[in-house]
Amino acid sequence: MKLILLGPPGAGKGTQAQRLVEKHGIVQLSTGDMLRAAVKAGTPVGLKAKDVMARGELVSDDIVVGIIEDRIAEPDCINGFILDGFPRTVAQAEALDAMLTRHGLKLDAVIELEVDEAILIERIETRVAEMTARGEAVRPDDNAAALHKRLEAYRAQTAPVASYYASRGALHAVDGMAPIDQVTKAIAEILDT
Repeated sequence: MKLILLGPPGAGKGTQAQRLVEKHGIVQLSTGDMLRAAVKAGTPVGLKAKDVMARGELVSDDIVVGIIEDRIAEPDCINGFILDGFPRTVAQAEALDAMLTRHGLKLDAVIELEVDEAILIERIETRVAEMTARGEAVRPDDNAAALHKRLEAYRAQTAPVASYYASRGALHAVDGMAPIDQVTKAIAEILDT
């Protein structure tokens, strides 16, 4: 099973990915974690990435796809994987599709958790107020202003990825505002068809 979970920050992708990992014995692949591991391991792609990062530049789509390509060849990906944090742009989705095609692979589903952004912001504000009332430390990025910026970046860069996959008949939308167990059930129904 090869999956992509899409949705804005706070939509519940991490929670659902973990449930899918446990249920299906697949691996959640975080591009950031893979990038750091490839650099540390000194793989050819990792060495390219290390040079780019040493110059303070962003790692190209080709390098990131190369790291994913190396990673999905590892034995723990035999049952499949969930991509986390990738693709973030249509160009990355196209590069990913080309790489999978070269290996005779295809995505089983792209699942988008649809959410009401206003409610996401209310949730953050409520959580911050509750943490403050309990005297707990609040992360610097755990606030409505930071979430607004992350949502703007998502709408500008990543939201078009959903349209890309919809045009290919691969996108399945799930109500991310439903209770967690209902979201899990809806995803299971998609994957069972």
